[in-house]
Parts: sequence; structure tokens; C-alpha cells
Amino acid sequence: MKTILVDAINTFVIKEEGVFEEMYGLLESYPNPKIILTGANDEQMKKFGLDKMPYTVFTLKHNPEKTETEYFTRMLQHFNLEAGDVIYFEHNPAAAEVARSLGIETLDYDKDKKDLISLKSFIDSFAL
Repeated sequence: MKTILVDAINTFVIKEEGVFEEMYGLLESYPNPKIILTGANDEQMKKFGLDKMPYTVFTLKHNPEKTETEYFTRMLQHFNLEAGDVIYFEHNPAAAEVARSLGIETLDYDKDKKDLISLKSFIDSFAL
């Protein structure tokens, strides 16, 4: 069973609204461990409510950003995971491409469509 890596802002957390409840419900239907990934600093963690998430939150406080391979390398090391142990969905194409380049199965999530059908299909295909 793979760990599901969840993009934070503009995916799991919608600015000015909070947790995307329908996505949370979908994720809760899977027994897989979940980790929320962000680059947020301490101020942003509070501003967006990332300090009150239902899952573990990982941040490197913009040093480096998720668009750099070091971010994912350090995250995997922190949790003692390999690229093949996780799947990821991310709204930022550059960050998604970096994750993919490291061998992480990654879905380019469209934050505007909020397409939970495609997200469910992705999780069903790769998470178990």
C-alpha cells in the first residue's frame, strides 16, 4: 500500500475556504497513509490552517521549493520512503514534473476543475 502525497495549497486547502471537504472525504475512503506537502513557512502554515490538518504536513519552508529535486529527496528521506512507495497529486506542473523525474507516480491535478473523478481513478490505479 502506497503513501498518498497530497499537495496543500490550491489542492487540499482552498484559499479563503479551508479544507476541500469533498477531497478529504475521498481520501478518507482509502486506508493508505497520507502526507500533505507544502513549502509554507510558519506564517503561511497558520494563515492557511496547515497547522490544523488531519494528516501529517511536511514543509521545508521554501528552502528549497517543491520545484527543486532536493525537496522531494529530503521528504522521502525524512519519512524513510522510496519513490516507488508513494503517489502524488499536485496542481503546479513544475513541481509535478520534478516529482515525476524522481520516479514518483504523479497526477497533474487541475485546481480549477477540482476533478475528483480523475483523482479517484489515479488513486485506484496506483495506490494499492
